[in-house]
Amino acid sequence: MSGAPSPTATSPAGSGPATAAASSITQTGTSAVSSLTGNFNNFLTMLMTQLKSQDPTQPLDSTQFISELVQFSSVEQQIATNNNLTQLIQLTQASQIEQSSSMLGKHATVNSAELSLQNGSSQINFTTKTSETVAIAVYNAGGTQLQTGTFKTNAGVNVWQWNGKAANGVTLPDGAYKVTVNSIGSNGSTSAIPFTVTGTVTSVQSQNGSVQLQMGGLTVPFNSVQSVGG
Repeated sequence: MSGAPSPTATSPAGSGPATAAASSITQTGTSAVSSLTGNFNNFLTMLMTQLKSQDPTQPLDSTQFISELVQFSSVEQQIATNNNLTQLIQLTQASQIEQSSSMLGKHATVNSAELSLQNGSSQINFTTKTSETVAIAVYNAGGTQLQTGTFKTNAGVNVWQWNGKAANGVTLPDGAYKVTVNSIGSNGSTSAIPFTVTGTVTSVQSQNGSVQLQMGGLTVPFNSVQSVGG
């Protein structure tokens, strides 16, 4: 879309988005390993203290000793597993970051309960098996209805575009707005229709260990993307 803000990938200066994601995962993984290692060391200290302090005339029962060694081995394996999982997550997320970075500046269609108003324009897409009467409503973050409309659909894929104007004619700022799509039956009953949202990808970032795409004011997870381009 003309006049669209320059797309950017959120990342520290001098590093790519994949590096930022890997850094975030590394910090989380390091914290988890440190905690587990601390428990491991405490267990080892207690075991050694127990062995040093035992009565030579009444040594530790072999069955109990074996049981504690099994626990010792289990903790050690947990640390190794945690390290391996952390590395796997790093590789997976770095791959997702690289893939999603190629979407910057492109149109993407995603699953979302909100539409993305960018430069005064937004689009949602939905499919109906037959020609139906459909009501679409747009709401702000507080739940106030801003715009609504009813129209007859075509059988198949339908596209609805919003120009960002409220019912009173006021032009609303760009951002994310909740939207609902409902078919209206002959008896007045309503039924929600699934829909997708199309917008321009403006940013890629890592949040809480997952890759997020931004389309203007709308943020969606990477796995919500249905298609890119077109």
